[in-house]
Amino acid sequence: MSSFSEANLAKKLSELNPSQQSIQTLSLWLIHHRKHAKATVEVWMKELKRAKPSKKLTLLYLANDVIQNSKKKGPEFNKMFRFVLPDAYRFTIREADDKIRGSMERMISIWKERGVFDDELIEKLRQAMARCAPTAKKPALEENKPQVTKTTTKPAKKNVEKKKKKVELTLLEEVELEVKNGGTNQPPEASELVTALQDLENSASSDAGVREKIAALPPEVSDLANVEKIADMEAAKKLKTQVDEACSMLTDYNSRLADELQERRRVAKMLKEYIIAQKQSMSESEKLLQDSKTKLEKVSAVNKELKAHIQSLPDLTLLPQFTGGLAPLPSAGDLFAIEKDS
Repeated sequence: MSSFSEANLAKKLSELNPSQQSIQTLSLWLIHHRKHAKATVEVWMKELKRAKPSKKLTLLYLANDVIQNSKKKGPEFNKMFRFVLPDAYRFTIREADDKIRGSMERMISIWKERGVFDDELIEKLRQAMARCAPTAKKPALEENKPQVTKTTTKPAKKNVEKKKKKVELTLLEEVELEVKNGGTNQPPEASELVTALQDLENSASSDAGVREKIAALPPEVSDLANVEKIADMEAAKKLKTQVDEACSMLTDYNSRLADELQERRRVAKMLKEYIIAQKQSMSESEKLLQDSKTKLEKVSAVNKELKAHIQSLPDLTLLPQFTGGLAPLPSAGDLFAIEKDS
């Protein structure tokens, strides 16, 4: 599969057609590059805003395929798409005909039935469709009130535009805020984090072999002044071969470096989530420790009081049944015998 870049993704999205094969092919490519989910969703949203109504629906179909087929490999796309889907529905429904609207409603129903998204997001999507749906023809009784219609719809459009700008500006901020507040984001497992850090050890910036090759490139390939020194066709062909090889190597290396940068950002986010989770866990452990100390102090106080109470009790070992001291009381027969003698 080709390497990921935003320009490459934009080109693939522009070439996307509504056929199942086209959608599934691009979906597999995106899932393969799921570590770039954040950049993917941003480019996807930009393309959707300027696309025609039918193309908007195709892009929604693509998002649906990616979201559902990437669940087993990771939650990256589900987390990122949930922030932009309400706006994507608003942009699409404005110019949608009945056929497109029906397809959008079916997608919502599928997401609800399969538990792809929670009820809160499903409700947001339905509200987006209801608020931004094409205006229906007015009843005859209301045709004489054009001014009322203008005053009621114009502010609504302004509110929609303001909300749209707010979502566009704070898309990434919401992700960070969710992590900061310990939202629905699940912190990575320690093993997952270790694996990601180990993978960075084999990243492009640590590829000494390629860096040595780049450093060993002849100065002719980067100095325009050498072009004027070419005297014959053979020298020109030789220089062109060197320049082509250098361009190919540098392009590939730059692409790897771009991927590494995205991966480092992803790992940095994982570290942030992990640190926040550990701090929360430590805070809970400290609270549990303090509660345990308080309970221990109470139990120790009861134990001390119990010991003092036991020491104040009489010594049972001094009782007659233990010492054999007092003679037994006379029996009834002994008493009758004493009266007879007297």
